[in-house]
Amino acid sequence: MRWLVAAALLAGCLDDLAPEVGPPLAPRCLDEDSDPATAVPFSHVEEVLEEYCLGCHSPTAEHPLGIEIGGLDLSSYASLRAGGVRGGASIVVPGRPCESVIFLKVGPAPPFGSRMPFGFPPLDDEDLEVLHDWIAEGARAD
Repeated sequence: MRWLVAAALLAGCLDDLAPEVGPPLAPRCLDEDSDPATAVPFSHVEEVLEEYCLGCHSPTAEHPLGIEIGGLDLSSYASLRAGGVRGGASIVVPGRPCESVIFLKVGPAPPFGSRMPFGFPPLDDEDLEVLHDWIAEGARAD
């Protein structure tokens, strides 16, 4: 019986049994800055946070669900870096956007929970790049 299995393997009969997995759901994340010659100041990140995040992740929001549920306040540099209940200090890992929870949560395949902003369209590519590059450059407050 073993010789029959070995013969089938050698003949390539089992090649058709490999699963079809399809294309990746998300592009591979790279930690490199997309434009090392141009620094991304935190003020540009603040604009992205204002547009997409502060409706839920600010203490002054009408419905601050992001603070009530996740404990994540994105209204200042200090509160952003403090993180929330789930992500903690890994909310931003300077130089490592692909390990930073805030970048992963706004991407197409977050490591846990829902993609943010919840119930709204995703960040556009330009805003994703701002967040990614700011983190890749060290996530400084300047």
